[in-house]
This record gives sequence, C-alpha cells and structure tokens, in this order.
Amino acid sequence: MTYLDPLADLIRSCLPPDAEPPADSDDLFRMYAVLLKAKGEQVTNEDVHDAWSAWMQSVDSTHAALVPFNELDPETRAADAPYAEAVRAAARRSG
Repeated sequence: MTYLDPLADLIRSCLPPDAEPPADSDDLFRMYAVLLKAKGEQVTNEDVHDAWSAWMQSVDSTHAALVPFNELDPETRAADAPYAEAVRAAARRSG
C-alpha cells in the first residue's frame, strides 16, 4: 500500500451508488489518484478516459473504446463523467 491507495479509495467512495467500476480495477483507481494529485478539481472526462485507456491496454488491448476521447460516441463519453466527478469530489474532500 502506498500514499496513492487512500486517495484511490476516496475516489471510489465518491462514486454514485449506481456506478459499476470494472473488476480488478485497483490499478485504474491509482491512476485516478494520480489525476487527483495532478489536476484536482480541474480533471476532465477526457483525462479520466486517457487514464482508463492506459489501464485498459494491459487488460484488453482490443477494446473498442481505446480511441481518443473525441472519437467516442456520446454514450461512451458519458460513461467517464461519474469517474471524473468522483475525482473532483475527492479533491474537494482531500483539499
């Protein structure tokens, strides 16, 4: 466990109840913790997608959503929003 793990746990706790994080996503939430430290409340949905893409490359390098954010359909782009908001909420709490 490192200093990033408590931040990752905080981000996870800030997700809405209906969010369904991927299985075995501890490394993904550590990447979100890095976003929290680097960008805080300024994190964007695109930032979250980029972090997810970096993580997904090692999970499933053929995933259809491994494209730049602006090439995603609106529904897929919207899936990043709860995670970006959770990072922003965690940034406000950890202030």
